[in-house]
Amino acid sequence: MDLDDLDRFNNLDTLNMIGEIDNLPDQLGFAYQLGLKHDLPNWKDIRQVVIAGMGGSAIGADLLASYCASLAPLPVSVHRDYGLPHFARGTETLVICSSHSGNTEETLDSLEAARKAGCRMVAVCTGGELASRAGQNNIPVWTFNHKGQPRAAVGFSFGLLLAMFERLGLIPNQREAIDDALVSMKKSQEHIKVEIPAAKNPAKRYAGQLMGRWVTIIGSGLLTAVARRWKGQINELAKAGANFEFIPEADHNTLAGTINPQETLNAHTMTIFLCAPSDHPRNRLRSDLTRKAFMLEGMNTDFVEARGDTPLAHMWTTILFGDYMAYYLAMAYGVDPTPIQALLDFKQAMNEAR
Repeated sequence: MDLDDLDRFNNLDTLNMIGEIDNLPDQLGFAYQLGLKHDLPNWKDIRQVVIAGMGGSAIGADLLASYCASLAPLPVSVHRDYGLPHFARGTETLVICSSHSGNTEETLDSLEAARKAGCRMVAVCTGGELASRAGQNNIPVWTFNHKGQPRAAVGFSFGLLLAMFERLGLIPNQREAIDDALVSMKKSQEHIKVEIPAAKNPAKRYAGQLMGRWVTIIGSGLLTAVARRWKGQINELAKAGANFEFIPEADHNTLAGTINPQETLNAHTMTIFLCAPSDHPRNRLRSDLTRKAFMLEGMNTDFVEARGDTPLAHMWTTILFGDYMAYYLAMAYGVDPTPIQALLDFKQAMNEAR
């Protein structure tokens, strides 16, 4: 396993996933600016927001809901399913249907449910059936141009919604926060891009620690959704097993599950704790004590500290680090990080079973 063999990287990475990761700061900045320009009704009296999406589109919604929890005076929920929750009714509910391709069947079903329930709606996509149906029903459509995988468009799925929330008056102006996040992300890249050797590259070193191990990512507050992002990237890029947990909830159940089985399981696991200066002080203490408890049971652990001066920078520098780490793990396992044949096979099986 040589994570400094760039020729091997080029041979494995046939569709240039590393280019997508390198471009993530610019994508986020572009998406935010694009969202400030798209057509949007001057809606008032919105009482709740439901964001319907799956996979890479839903993770952007998770990140937004987490970020807005301390900023928006209304509930923001993420719906990963068909239909809508029963409470999503009438014009006081804004339903945002987000689908990278525009053809996600669950999200299309949510659009129809929102239309029948009389909700206000916005569609976010690159085109497809979602754009077509929204256009036929005079629903605002926020399109963006991205040819890659949905998971590589997380800057769009978050940045567009951030601008939308700002324009609707649901959160304060985010220009300074975005600027700080972009500067912090690009500064972070100086230490973790592919040309930085493993001896000086923490993302490569962490990937090396994950080889041959089931990975658990633990975050709190803003970084709970980031932990979920890390889990998904390890699954889809490295084709490797991972799960995520969050504090303080993990201290009410997960912490008790560190004893059995007593064989050699612990040698084949790794738990990474995500930390940020914006963490609640008690959650930071919990994270430290939980990690200590895991280590006392012989479990492998490590932690990653967010960079930047604002909560948005803390979120996005950690996302960026996780994307690079998952990419290097794919290289270590010798797999192409872009294809997701297992997911395509499953989708085909669903279509054939109609």
